Amino acid sequence: MNATRTLSHTGLRWAAAGLAAGLLAVSLVGAAATATDAQSASGTGDTLRTITVNGTGRVNASPDVADISIGVIERAKEASDASRKAAESMDSVVQALLGMGIDKKDIQTTNLSLNPQYDWNTEPATVVGWEASNTVTVTVRDIESVGAVVDTTVTAGANQVNGISFRVEDPTDAQAMARTAAVDDARSKADQLAAAAGVEIVGVVSITESGGQQPQPIYMDRAEMAMAAADTMAPTPVLPGEVELAVSVLMQYEIS
Repeated sequence: MNATRTLSHTGLRWAAAGLAAGLLAVSLVGAAATATDAQSASGTGDTLRTITVNGTGRVNASPDVADISIGVIERAKEASDASRKAAESMDSVVQALLGMGIDKKDIQTTNLSLNPQYDWNTEPATVVGWEASNTVTVTVRDIESVGAVVDTTVTAGANQVNGISFRVEDPTDAQAMARTAAVDDARSKADQLAAAAGVEIVGVVSITESGGQQPQPIYMDRAEMAMAAADTMAPTPVLPGEVELAVSVLMQYEIS
């Protein structure tokens, strides 16, 4: 029994000695790592102190292009009759547009449909007719003639004026101005933050254009257009106003 106890105690002594040696090794490695980190942080200057801000620039521009959605809806007992009537009405509308000098490439079909019309008072519901729809989008490059285009197409047979949007065809110059404004906005914010924090901006680390928007179209809705075109004897007033282009940048500045 004593031998067993002696062996047991001896084993414990060796285990304790091994554990102590292991702890000492860990302590030495930890101390070495701490010393290395401290040297890296204080001696090399690799750590960069920065301020990161967003800047947004907005520019208003006068539109030079309008897109108008114009359509016809025709109904008849037979599907073929409804389709034929819609085709004839749209052909009249297109010919009127071409007669105004609208280029054929600026007239694009955007919707063509033929749907049954039901009598829901019967059981089961029965088909009582058909509805054909034909819609085109017209690009008008002479802003002053937009109202006349609406009036002419309504006179020619269009019974759907679904909306109008204005845009700038070439936004390059406006985008350049918006970018400059966005950078100025970012620098103003960075200067304010730096002053509040008691630091100084010493350079630009990076610039990212985080989001550019095309000039946003201004829409006249369907109800407004219908009201404007209701009296075809009077010219339809159309006001293009201005469109807005926005550019955003993400800028990172080095500080000291």
